[in-house]
Amino acid sequence: MKLPSFFRTIQAKLIIIYVLLILIAMQLIGVYFVSAMKTSLTSNFTKELQERAELLSVLAAQNLGVTGDSAEESLENLRVLVNNLFNINGAEIQVLDASGKVLTTSKPSHADYVGTKNTQTVVNRALQGIRDNEEYIIDEDNIRKKVVAKPVVNDGKIVGAIYIAASMNELYDTMERINNIFISGILLALGLTAVLGVILAHTITSPIKELTRRATAVAEGEFHQKMPVLGNDEIGQLSKAFNYMTSRLRDALAQNEEEKEKLASILTNMSDGVIATDDTGTVILMNRRASEMLRINGELDGGTDIISLLHLTPEEREILKQGTMHSTILENETPEGDTFLIRVTFTPIHRREIGIVGTIAVLQDVTEQEQLEASRREFVANVSHELRTPLTTIKSYTEALEDGAMEDPELGPKFASVIQNQTERMIRLVTDLLHLSRLDSKEAQLRKQPVSVMEMLEEVTDRFSFQMQEKGIKPTFFVGNGVGSAWVDRDQIDQVLDNLISNAMKYTPEGGTIAIEARLNDDGALAISVQDDGIGIPKKDLDRIFERFYRVDKARSRNMGGTGLGLSIAREIVKAHGGTISLQSDFGKGTKVTFMLPRHEQGGDGQ
Repeated sequence: MKLPSFFRTIQAKLIIIYVLLILIAMQLIGVYFVSAMKTSLTSNFTKELQERAELLSVLAAQNLGVTGDSAEESLENLRVLVNNLFNINGAEIQVLDASGKVLTTSKPSHADYVGTKNTQTVVNRALQGIRDNEEYIIDEDNIRKKVVAKPVVNDGKIVGAIYIAASMNELYDTMERINNIFISGILLALGLTAVLGVILAHTITSPIKELTRRATAVAEGEFHQKMPVLGNDEIGQLSKAFNYMTSRLRDALAQNEEEKEKLASILTNMSDGVIATDDTGTVILMNRRASEMLRINGELDGGTDIISLLHLTPEEREILKQGTMHSTILENETPEGDTFLIRVTFTPIHRREIGIVGTIAVLQDVTEQEQLEASRREFVANVSHELRTPLTTIKSYTEALEDGAMEDPELGPKFASVIQNQTERMIRLVTDLLHLSRLDSKEAQLRKQPVSVMEMLEEVTDRFSFQMQEKGIKPTFFVGNGVGSAWVDRDQIDQVLDNLISNAMKYTPEGGTIAIEARLNDDGALAISVQDDGIGIPKKDLDRIFERFYRVDKARSRNMGGTGLGLSIAREIVKAHGGTISLQSDFGKGTKVTFMLPRHEQGGDGQ
């Protein structure tokens, strides 16, 4: 049976306990008190009857056993003695002779008993000389009575007996009144106890209720709650402990929030992508960088699995299920069709006594790294190839000379000329590589000074005029208004112009034109361009044209004596000056290379 909610509260339990304790205590006291009172009243009542019976037996001894003329007078004296002197309310007194016959009675309604024999046991015992005779009876009227009988002794001879039967109704009425008073006191005490119990229970449960209310508020995030401390008792100590707990909890949560904010900031702004999953592989956290890498717009739907998100292979899925730390490379495509590579490192999250509870996946975009590595490998291969070709040629012609070609007046000088050309090609290649190395390591010091742009362009045109005349190429140059001079390293910029004009001449057919221009941009920067109307560059090669050893037509470039480093060197020199270089070309229509330079000194001479 389920009790109402009120009776399950501490307040109700305390009240019930108080009331029960008082009730049990009062019952125990009442039982003892009533029992003692009943014994005392009965004892006093019996003792009084015994004393009266004893006194009556002494007085009646003088009138019993008398014969002759005095017998009638003695009997009258006994009547007077019984009816007047020793009359007891509600009691019957009988004087009996030695045979147990009733001589007189104090109760008029029992006058017919006179002359009859009283055969009660107490009477028989009294006539036998036994003095302590008493009995508890209930008469025919259902009245409880106390019966006492005393022998009457005269001159050492039992001459009769005194019989007293007194009603105990008054005694029991008295006891009932006392019981009623006692019960009223118990009820009053219980009522007062209940009221005091309510008050006392309220003083105990009220702080507990308040503490419960504030604890609930704390559980809902209101950490400013504080319990009033009203004393140093257990409730007061509990209030102090609650206030200390809320203070520590507030500090701990504030610190936790701070750490959470730091972690969220780190996850948001870190260059690597981070994905966290639970023990089932469901994604529970993904930072912004991971979304950018995986090309995910918006929030993920609940229940997204990391296996489907990263498109893992069956082998990678098995390794992931084993809960071991490992890495893999994923290949994705951009909407533009470009391929990019992502290295994913899986690290399991272990919890003591539970095992693996999740996985952290760190995503790193290694596209540029792999491209650099590929470029390095390609660069090494290109250098090896560029050096091997002239070395192989030199070796072959040297062996031919050793085998007798040196004695041949036609082949000897020809082979020697080839060896010299290949040697010069290797020297140019090594020189360009060393130049690039110095530019990359910032060791190439720039000696900047004011240089006349007009003069510089005229001189570079003069240097290539003979070669242009041989191919029938017409050079033109134009210097815009206000160009004047520029603050540059003359030798380095001359090398840039030489490389650009040399390339333009190589790929411009006979009768073509090469235009050299110098203008000022809107921002005041100097723009120098070299434009030809040669074969041009295919669109697919434009993004890689400035890479080292990159050639559009590899066989033709080598035959023309190029090292494949000219544009790379030009780009590095322009960058060292704080400028930029760009190339525009239409295949079959020509190419235009433009580099921008600041006209004034930028941060002093050199790098």
